[in-house]
Amino acid sequence: MEPRRILILSDGRPGHLNQSIAFARHLGYAYDICPVRFRWRGAKALSYLLDWCRCYPVALFETGEYASSAAAVVSAGSETYFANKALARKLGAKSVAIMLPKGYVYNFDLIVAQQHDNPPHRKNILCLPVNLSYVEPQGLAKPTPGKRVVSLIIGGDSRKSRLEADALRDQLPQVFNLFPEYDVWLTTSRRTSPELESVLREFDYAFSVYYSERQLNPIPDFLEHSEYVFITADSTSMISEAVSFGVAAVEILAIDPRTKDKKLYRFIKSLENEGCLHLFDGSCGEKRKKISVAHSLKLVVDRIYG
Repeated sequence: MEPRRILILSDGRPGHLNQSIAFARHLGYAYDICPVRFRWRGAKALSYLLDWCRCYPVALFETGEYASSAAAVVSAGSETYFANKALARKLGAKSVAIMLPKGYVYNFDLIVAQQHDNPPHRKNILCLPVNLSYVEPQGLAKPTPGKRVVSLIIGGDSRKSRLEADALRDQLPQVFNLFPEYDVWLTTSRRTSPELESVLREFDYAFSVYYSERQLNPIPDFLEHSEYVFITADSTSMISEAVSFGVAAVEILAIDPRTKDKKLYRFIKSLENEGCLHLFDGSCGEKRKKISVAHSLKLVVDRIYG
């Protein structure tokens, strides 16, 4: 497939949309983004049945405007997969699903799935150990000349796990004690609770971004300049970025083995076994191995579309 424009469908969730954009960016494709949603309550449940019958009426969903041609339709998230297949057929384009489209027939032209979802072995499924991400520093954070940098990337609670403030309060002094001569940078996320933020404010940082005050994302700059990156164990996307870009050793903070999110736990343990990260225990593991997904994507895309 020549590097043409692709159509990206969005369900409005940044974590899903960013993975689709990363697919395009890694391959050098131009892209247009089109919102999509089912027209009525119950349409999604009907879409599973219609998919198994290989029937794809566009009346089941509504979209924004999109071009009359595209090399491929790309999307992530269960709200987009049916529309992906329907529009790919309408436009004569290839269909690409990001993440395993559970419940739907796995007959997309390409599925880019994550290893922790245990995808089946099929020719049209590319299994990756991380989420798709494309890291691009923006110059939001720059080191002071002559100073070395350690970064803290703090998330928060998810549906299946809770980030305990007490655990973080215990670990942060250990980080500062290990790196007394380093500048420490901090960023939080939209899921960082006021309780966690209160703990974080007990310490001094050379650079800090609290999402509650400034909706910035300095993580790419942190990964570019840091020798060590400490990340809370609540987000596969943040961890995927850290093990895919830069040269920093990655340390995971506040992982709870009792977490109900077994998929997240498998994800972290798999990357630990690969030498990409270390579970912080008061010492650093010097795990700096990085995963490049661009090469794998290009090989599979060339085979399927070539």
